[in-house]
Amino acid sequence: MIIVPDTSVVIDGRITSLLDTGEYDGAKIIIPEAVVAELESQANQGREIGFAGLAELQALCKRASEGAIEIEFIGHRPTLEQVKLASGGEIDALIRNVAIENKALFITSDVVQSEVAKAKGLDVIYLKPQVEDFTPLAIDQFFDEFTSAVFLKERASPVARKGSIGATELVQIREYPSNEYELRIIAQEVLERAKRDPDGFIEIEKRGITVAQIGSMRITIIRRPLSDGMEITAVRPIVDLSLDDYKRSGEIKEIIQGRHGGILITGPPGSGKTTLAQSIALFLAHSGNIVKTMESPRELQVPDNITQYTTLEGSMENTADILFLVRPDFVIFDELHKKEDFSVYSDMQLAGIGMIGIMHADSPQGALQRFCNRVDFSMLPQVCSTILFVKNGSIENIFSTGFAIKIPDGMENNMHLQPVSSVMENGETAFEIFTHEQETFVMPVLQLKKEPAPVPAKPKEKSRDIPVKAEQKPEPVLNLEPEEEVTEEIEKGVPLQEVIDDDEEENISWEITERDIQREIGRYTSGAISVEMLSATKAIVYIEDKDVPAAIGKGGKNIAAIVNKVGVGIDIRPLSNLEKTRLVVSPPEEEIEVSEGITIRMDKKQLTIISQENKGRIVDVFAGREYLFTATVADTGEIHLAKNSTIAQEMIRRYEDGEPIRLKTV
Repeated sequence: MIIVPDTSVVIDGRITSLLDTGEYDGAKIIIPEAVVAELESQANQGREIGFAGLAELQALCKRASEGAIEIEFIGHRPTLEQVKLASGGEIDALIRNVAIENKALFITSDVVQSEVAKAKGLDVIYLKPQVEDFTPLAIDQFFDEFTSAVFLKERASPVARKGSIGATELVQIREYPSNEYELRIIAQEVLERAKRDPDGFIEIEKRGITVAQIGSMRITIIRRPLSDGMEITAVRPIVDLSLDDYKRSGEIKEIIQGRHGGILITGPPGSGKTTLAQSIALFLAHSGNIVKTMESPRELQVPDNITQYTTLEGSMENTADILFLVRPDFVIFDELHKKEDFSVYSDMQLAGIGMIGIMHADSPQGALQRFCNRVDFSMLPQVCSTILFVKNGSIENIFSTGFAIKIPDGMENNMHLQPVSSVMENGETAFEIFTHEQETFVMPVLQLKKEPAPVPAKPKEKSRDIPVKAEQKPEPVLNLEPEEEVTEEIEKGVPLQEVIDDDEEENISWEITERDIQREIGRYTSGAISVEMLSATKAIVYIEDKDVPAAIGKGGKNIAAIVNKVGVGIDIRPLSNLEKTRLVVSPPEEEIEVSEGITIRMDKKQLTIISQENKGRIVDVFAGREYLFTATVADTGEIHLAKNSTIAQEMIRRYEDGEPIRLKTV
């Protein structure tokens, strides 16, 4: 009997299996040179299937030397043109022609090859993929219930990572080192199992590397020239958690069901990100949602009703095109690391698909920096409304994101308003993301706020006939805007020295800014315009009531353009409210009592706080219970402030709101 096998059954090792039955004893096996050329090409590319096929040919040659069979190599090696047309069946045709010329029994496990051979009139045996109760793999001997990963390298002793999520250690599991022969046997067994096991597949196969997935285990096989020696790494999960097993599961469920935006799961390697993503996927599927995954390689352990997609023609962008047609409710993207991945994630989220991304990062700040280096930071709230930071198997932080036009916290007062993305935890801003001099900054805001401001030194005693103005110090790191809360600083007793600057230069600068604002607002209005500068970066503009909608514009478009142009925050108010917002002050020679023992006097340029009982003392000034600033009362019993300064305007506003002004000795 003459037998001609094709490449598929040689790689599978099925010919030697048939010979073991004794049915084909004494048969003549003809191997087409096209099969040898194909296996050689795959082996040269470092592919395990090439080495597996060559090992099968070596086994057949050994049997021939023992006289069990006869083996012969026949035919011509494929030309370069035939190799280029291999996907069209040129090499398969060469193999079939050998069987036709020798009137041989043709054996294949390729269904298309089988059907074409039958159409050519060949006697064909089609070997279906084997489904059987598989015996344990050789690599299984290195695992126990506490082992999450095994590392095998030729000329090195095997080691394993043991323990629980976030609390693992590297343990040597054998004294003597592995050798290349042992690793090659293990690799060949893994490859054969991946091809036959319904739960196995070859995920990646390139020059020097093969990645196989068998059940829950991912095996990476690396050989020269990619590495300096053969190496096998096998990884598998050691815990299976549901979302209810996490302490903050209630918050996560509320976020997911609210569908407010994308979710980013981040943390260091081995922290439990994939396990959390699996539990979220199961929760979504059980809640009546269509859930898909995007993975390369596919390692999430999910039930069959959740389809796992990988790259299509090497690109996740192509996979996304297919998912748009499938229309899932949620997609788990594991994991984001290429720029294309972040772009695909953002596009799908903006298109209305609920995205849950997984990304490596050693800290929340590192995660934000990685994300914003690949996606414009202003898009963060739209594509990633929630960030879950995972460490040691638990959820350490749950952040939400927002966006505003403002001056970033911790920056100079003279910095212009600009787009700022905020990342908040428990209602407090933890990070702010903005650009400065064409660089993207991720600023930890809570850290800035917690840094104590310098305590002002007590001034030397001065002559009684020389009034002492509020002590001037460099501006503190914390930028005190009129609406900003400073309760935390009050409770800590940290004084904050307000910089008082009544230079003519400032007045001239403000006048120029006022004219610029009037000119820009005038483009959209026809009535009167009144501008009040609260600070170098904020202004209130009063215009006719009927002109307010036009000045603001649809969705705030007009006012946003003006703010960007003049670099000053603008609060548009109807002219009818002007009288309600002004502090009615008596003529300069009259004083108004704002609380017991404290009066204020205001003229065109200056606001004066008068407290005779605190002469020469350093005091903290409060409006109600809120701290405003620290200053030294002159021997005349007065504190002088520039009328247009931020702190003066803030004090006026709080007095109008009914809050008493009081002083407390430092």
